[in-house]
Amino acid sequence: MVETKPFLPGQSCIKCLIFIVLNSLFLLNSSVVYSGEQSAEKERSCKTLRAMAKVYMACGDYKNAQGLAEQALNLAKETNASDAELCACLLDLAYLYKNQGRMADAETMCQRGLKLQEKIHDENHPYVAYTLRILSEIYQGQARYRDATSALERAMMIMREIDPKDDRAIAPLKIDIARLLVARGNFAEAESCFTEAIVPIEQSYGPDHAYTANVLGSIAALYAMQKRYDEAEELIYRTLRIQEKVYGPEHHFLVPTWLVMSEIYQAKGDYVNAKMLLEKSLLTTEKQQGLLHPLTGDVLNRLGQLYIASKEYTGAEDTLQRAVKVLESSLGPDNDRTAIAINNLAKVYIHQGKYSQAQKLCQKALNTLESVFDQYHPNVADVLETMVQLHREAGNTAEAARLEQRAEEIHARNQTAHRRIAKVTQ
Repeated sequence: MVETKPFLPGQSCIKCLIFIVLNSLFLLNSSVVYSGEQSAEKERSCKTLRAMAKVYMACGDYKNAQGLAEQALNLAKETNASDAELCACLLDLAYLYKNQGRMADAETMCQRGLKLQEKIHDENHPYVAYTLRILSEIYQGQARYRDATSALERAMMIMREIDPKDDRAIAPLKIDIARLLVARGNFAEAESCFTEAIVPIEQSYGPDHAYTANVLGSIAALYAMQKRYDEAEELIYRTLRIQEKVYGPEHHFLVPTWLVMSEIYQAKGDYVNAKMLLEKSLLTTEKQQGLLHPLTGDVLNRLGQLYIASKEYTGAEDTLQRAVKVLESSLGPDNDRTAIAINNLAKVYIHQGKYSQAQKLCQKALNTLESVFDQYHPNVADVLETMVQLHREAGNTAEAARLEQRAEEIHARNQTAHRRIAKVTQ
C-alpha cells in the first residue's frame, strides 16, 4: 500500500533511518537463522530494502533511495515475488523517478504498477485513486495536461463512490486539482478548490504538518501569480516557519518556498534579498538534485528574470541560456516550462538589439504554449507581450498594436475552458 499521509521528515529522518537499518539487519539475520526457506528470506529482504528506500525518500535523499529501491525491484523479479510486492516496488520507483525529474521512467513504472494494482484489488479501489494522483503529477511534468486531468477525474470518481461525504479523504485530491488548474491558467477555479480543501486538510493533518505547509505554499504561489503579494507574503512566511521546524532551515524541500519569497521581494523592489534567495535555491538544488534537474532549470529561469528586472542583461543571457539547456534536456523542447525560459531569453535579446534571434525564440515559445494549452492561456499572453516589445523596438507599430490587443483579450477573458474537472469536485 502507498501511504495516504506524507511521512514527517526532518531531524527525525536520521533517527528513523538508523532504527530501520538496525532493525533490517536483525530481520535479515533472523530470516537466515529461523527460516529454512530461501524464498521467504529473499521476500523479507525485498521488503526491507523498500523500507530503507522510503526513509531516504522521505528525507529527500533520492540518490541513496534509488539504489535500494532498484535492488528491491530486481530482487522481486528474481524471486517471483507476489504481485503485491512487485506492485509496491514499481510504485516506489515511480514516485522516486518523478521526484528525480525522470518522467518517462516514472511513467513506465507507474503504469506497470497501476495494472498490477487493478489486478490485485479492482479498478475502483482507493489505492488505485492514490496511484492515479502520482500518474497525474508525472503527466504534468511531461506537459500532458489533458492526460493529467483525466487521471485526476478518475481518481475523484473513485473516491466519491467510496464515501461522497468524506471531505478529509477528498481534500488532497482537491489540492491536486487546484494545482493542475493553476498550471492550466484557471486561477479562479484553482482558488475555489484550495478554499474548499484547506480546512479539512488542517483538520486531518494538523496546522503545523509538513503537508499543510506544502498546501499553504501552493496557495501563496497562486496569490503571487495574481500579484496579490500581501496575501502571498502572509501565507509563505507561515509555510516557511512550519517547514523550517520540520526539515531544518537549509533543507532542499524549502526551495519552492524560497522561490515564492524571492518573487515577492522582487515585486516590492527588494532585489538584494530576492537574489540572495535565488542563489541559495540554486546552490541547494544543484547540490541535492543535480545540475540537470528540472527544478534547477526553473531556479535559473527565475534568476534570469531577476537579472532582467535589474537590467543586468549579460548575466541574464548567460543564466537563461543555461536554463533553456537544462529544461530542454530534462523536460524536452516542447514543454511549457522550457517555453517560459525561452520567452525570457527572447526578452534579453530584445534589450541587446538581437531582434532576429528574439523573434525566433518568441515564435518557438508561442507555438509550444499554444500546443500544450490553447491560445488563451496566461503564459501565451506573456509571450505576446514580449512580441509587442520586439515589434515596437523594431518600429513595426501596427503589428505591435495587433498583438497587444490579443494579449489584452486573454487577460480580460473569463476562463471558461477546462470546467469539466471543476464539476467533479462539486
